[in-house]
Amino acid sequence: MRQANKIQDGSLKPVGLGFLRFEFFDDGFSYDDADNAGLLFSQLEVAGKREIKNLVERYEEKKQPVRYLINNAFVPWVCDVAEELQIPSAVLWVQSCACFAAYYYYQNQLVKFPTKTEPEIDVEVPFVPLVLKHDEIPSFLHPLAPFSSFADVILQQIKRLPKTSCVLVDTFEELERDIIDHMSQLCPEVIINPIGPLFMMAKTTSSDIKGDISDSVNQCMEWLDSKEPSSIVYISFGTIIHLKQEQIDEIAHGLLNSGLSFLWVVRPPLEGLSLATHVLPPELEEKGMIVEWCPQERVLAHPAVACFLSHCGWNSTVEALSSGVPIVCLPQWGDQVTNAVYLVDVFKTGVRLGRGEADEKIVSREVVEEKLLEATVGEKAVELRENARRWKEEAEASVGYGGSSDRNFGEFVDKLVANIW
Repeated sequence: MRQANKIQDGSLKPVGLGFLRFEFFDDGFSYDDADNAGLLFSQLEVAGKREIKNLVERYEEKKQPVRYLINNAFVPWVCDVAEELQIPSAVLWVQSCACFAAYYYYQNQLVKFPTKTEPEIDVEVPFVPLVLKHDEIPSFLHPLAPFSSFADVILQQIKRLPKTSCVLVDTFEELERDIIDHMSQLCPEVIINPIGPLFMMAKTTSSDIKGDISDSVNQCMEWLDSKEPSSIVYISFGTIIHLKQEQIDEIAHGLLNSGLSFLWVVRPPLEGLSLATHVLPPELEEKGMIVEWCPQERVLAHPAVACFLSHCGWNSTVEALSSGVPIVCLPQWGDQVTNAVYLVDVFKTGVRLGRGEADEKIVSREVVEEKLLEATVGEKAVELRENARRWKEEAEASVGYGGSSDRNFGEFVDKLVANIW
């Protein structure tokens, strides 16, 4: 962030219609230990508590007191700092309200969840889809799943909810109304405030992207402009997901066999994780475009895009719903497996390609071809696109003037300005 946007610590940076000031600090973490999430979280907490207190003190001395603290669920200790300094705080929940409910139910032992002795228990919840299978709950909550340290951190945030005044959720009322209403009644001590889709709330934000990235964006969008409406499969698995090469091979050959054209984002592996760069068959380049990065929001909004082959992270899920694009679901872990359930069974805009990393299966090229064609050709594709179009209209209305998210966000800001939290 600092390098790409030429940010100077503590100086005002123009963003959209206003300004942000970025303050950086050393988290004390050695990225030689990049695969040790538990160590990262513990060191970040020690450094973060110290640095946030110092920051608040500095702004007090400047006669610019900090009125409010907002944190995401992976740094729950910020709530402790806020309480100690007697500053009101909120949690920015960047997953679905359904996942928020799952973590809340688990932390408060409201229903039975899978255990090591009973790993395949279904989880019954009083909202659609009423039952989540053992591999459909957020995978961090499953005792046999990897990355349990992530669950520990998020559950610490759930435990601290009474210390906060508000949970700001990146969703909109029309998408998850039943769950939002249910959770508002279940934990009345904190306001559940849907203010999304956040990427749409921020659409007035101008871009500072320059140079090579800008050239690649232009090339990507010009290529889409040359294609027929609803003719392109967009493929991206987010920033962190790294599929096995064997699975990449099957997706590539499934694409070739389908005859569909595509735009595929193939990211280089993250530094420090010792992962191999993905290799695609050379004949694939004749059928589509392969890039390391693209402006996903703009791509999904393009009329040439027919469907989105995705890992079903919440950002990608909301962006696809808000753009009216069906999803071919290949979730891996975390909230992705839960998002896939909702896309397929509740929102009715997705087809299932896989069940997640816990399934330990490579999806064959035959299945890849079948599901891509199902999402792009025939009656099922028409139904998916019509459902997606309706969610797009609901999302646009929610962030429009007087819409549900517009009102919720406005009320939150009004309280901040009046200093009445």
